[in-house]
Amino acid sequence: MASVPSSPLLTVNENTRLRSHVLVRSLGGRDSVTVPPSESIRINEGSFANRKDIGVASYDDGGKDKGQNGHKGLLKPLWDDGYGTQSLKDYIDIAMSMIKSDGGPPRWFCPIACGKPLKDSPVLLYIPGMDGTGAGLVVHEKALGKVFHVQCLHVPAWDRTPLDGLIQIVEETVLIEHTLSKNKPIYMLGDSFGGALALAVAARNPTIDLVIILANPATSYERSPLHPVVAFLRTLPDQYYGTFPYITSFLLGDFIKMATVRKDGTNQPPSLGQLLRHITRDLPLFSVLTKIIPKDTLKWRIDLLEAAAAYANSRLHTVTAQVLVLASGKDNLLPSKNEAQRLSVILKNCQMRVFEENGHTILMESGVNVLSAIKATQIYRRSSKHDILNDFLPPSITDFKTTPMDNWWYRLSMGAAMFSTMEDGKIVRGLAGIPDEGPVLLVGNHMLWGFEAFPFVLEFLREKKVVLHALTHPETFAFNVEDEYLMIPYTDILKLFGAIPVSARNLFRLLSRKSYTLLYPGGAREAFHRKGEACKLFWPDKQEFVRMAVKFGATIIPFGVVGEDDISELMIDYDEMRRNPLLNRMVNELNQGRTNVRKEMDGEIAKQQLHFPIFLPKLPGRLYYMFGKPIRTEGKENMLDDKDYLGELYSQIRCNVEKNISYLLNKREEDPYRGIVKRLMWVRDHGSLDRIPSFEP
Repeated sequence: MASVPSSPLLTVNENTRLRSHVLVRSLGGRDSVTVPPSESIRINEGSFANRKDIGVASYDDGGKDKGQNGHKGLLKPLWDDGYGTQSLKDYIDIAMSMIKSDGGPPRWFCPIACGKPLKDSPVLLYIPGMDGTGAGLVVHEKALGKVFHVQCLHVPAWDRTPLDGLIQIVEETVLIEHTLSKNKPIYMLGDSFGGALALAVAARNPTIDLVIILANPATSYERSPLHPVVAFLRTLPDQYYGTFPYITSFLLGDFIKMATVRKDGTNQPPSLGQLLRHITRDLPLFSVLTKIIPKDTLKWRIDLLEAAAAYANSRLHTVTAQVLVLASGKDNLLPSKNEAQRLSVILKNCQMRVFEENGHTILMESGVNVLSAIKATQIYRRSSKHDILNDFLPPSITDFKTTPMDNWWYRLSMGAAMFSTMEDGKIVRGLAGIPDEGPVLLVGNHMLWGFEAFPFVLEFLREKKVVLHALTHPETFAFNVEDEYLMIPYTDILKLFGAIPVSARNLFRLLSRKSYTLLYPGGAREAFHRKGEACKLFWPDKQEFVRMAVKFGATIIPFGVVGEDDISELMIDYDEMRRNPLLNRMVNELNQGRTNVRKEMDGEIAKQQLHFPIFLPKLPGRLYYMFGKPIRTEGKENMLDDKDYLGELYSQIRCNVEKNISYLLNKREEDPYRGIVKRLMWVRDHGSLDRIPSFEP
């Protein structure tokens, strides 16, 4: 089976310090335990709400909620996800502070850095790896804390609870949460050993709605290169145990990736000098691992690891939970990539994402964003069934800054020049002509493969601070791992930035929510056009979307896009593929079992077989966007059944799209920055990709 690559968006960028608050409660009926304060931990003086008697940690609201998490329970686009504030050093500080007061049994604690989650957020139980501290979520806890009630399991260093006892601890918490909220899923995030433990609990509770995220799960222990290391550990004299973390550091994770997380929320790698400073700063932290996991404790936990892996593997066939496996391609401790492939075959409902450049400590390394992975695979939900709109979480600032489509090279090569039309008909550069309030329906033409959508979906976020929901062919979300390896990162980006399967129901719901919606009436036929058909419209005769827009008083924005011919050259189109036996068979196999959303229509619009046109990239020219004068339908609800009015409106929209295309084809000839070389020189002189000059409208 082919591995599923990670989306390029799923990255972590954080570096600086933040004082963390931790409030814990022991299990087994003991009193609450407050971790003593240190540089990175201080006491939270909140309460446990109404859960003191059940041993499950709960959040203190801490007074009035500030920032994005308002009383309406909504996140704004480009919300602050907290990346760039905690890192490896914070993990060490928290872990060291916790072991200073390490008596008592295993316990759950809530990192106060998580803050107050959204209303109706589900619970997420973090089950740690071999370290047992529960602090291994430190890089992700702020982002996850926005949309989950996060609870982390802490197993004290000298605790010797056997495997069945640890399973019982997690299972009891799962049962309690299920009793409290029967209609909500319960999430478990298992790290290495914690992954095996999470699967064991899931196998024992097949009737409970569980969603499991596994980070390099230790179910692959039997095939691990760890066994010689274990033998070496058992014979290592106690006085030399302090060198053990350094000797095995190459197995533990990608140390460079742990040292290169960035606080500026970008994908740009640090300079060599910055990298050396980070490594010099963090290298001494490895000596602390012997205090967090003493030698006897490590031996005990290795035995636990072996037992947990065997227990979980023997029961995988009973697991009914949704599972997402996050696997590292360079895990030197466990064969995690192969394990992800194995689990995706055995488990009934399993997805995977492979992070090719990461090591074993995947949750502590750059290049991995757990919440983005959850969003991209659409496993986030607040009830028993995923709702593509109600459960949608808008892109965070990290999602935005780390998308490849926001990188300088992509923005420079596309050179997107956007123009909009004001109410008085004046054409201006930018999106000033787009209304500030919805519902807004943008209707325009598709270019080859629909790659024109990314620049202006991002520009709507950048300039208007709104999510533009693109109505997309349903099959875009149904690629098979084995056949569409390269499409997974593409579809992950679509989902992260609000793409929705096209249907009348989804259009209805979007407009009723006053959303900004992007619709391509030409659909797949227009996106996969033949040679000589660039900028040609393939619209259906029916105008149902117009009637829907009128029903909700939406503002319709007709737009045109050109520039495909400056960026690519179509070499083999659909007709030529059908004449080639080999390519024809590939097209038929690709479309086997797939949905044609317009098969009932007549003419060209019904010819929507999906295929991959073969084209060659060209030295980049430039993409041009023209958003026409807004067409207001507010107050026209009484015209819903007037076929003449709806037909005229439909014709007006189509005519305006064609006029916008013609306008751009003519005006781009006046653009001195149409070629990439001129744009590159302008950027060199001005140091900015924003508003590279174009023609005068």
